[in-house]
Amino acid sequence: MIEFLIVLAILLLVIAFVSAPLRRGGGAHMQAPSSSASQLEELEAAREAKYREIRDAELDHRTGKLSDEDYQAIDGSLRAEAVEILRELDRIGERIPS
Repeated sequence: MIEFLIVLAILLLVIAFVSAPLRRGGGAHMQAPSSSASQLEELEAAREAKYREIRDAELDHRTGKLSDEDYQAIDGSLRAEAVEILRELDRIGERIPS
């Protein structure tokens, strides 16, 4: 039992030592990206994911996994979401200087 406690204490010290830079929060040379830039990155990732969902739905429809009615409902919804993402990308793109 004592050996277990010693190993546990050593493990906790190692974890504390290794994670110290993360808890300090980086140095002066590291700056967090601006809010707009990080939003832009998130929206670009969301756009790509939405395009992938649209392609997957098209493939499912062509292979017969989705009926015409189901495909039309899903496709319409996915494309509406994609349009909203694109509009938000345009809004953020206007705020970020070139």
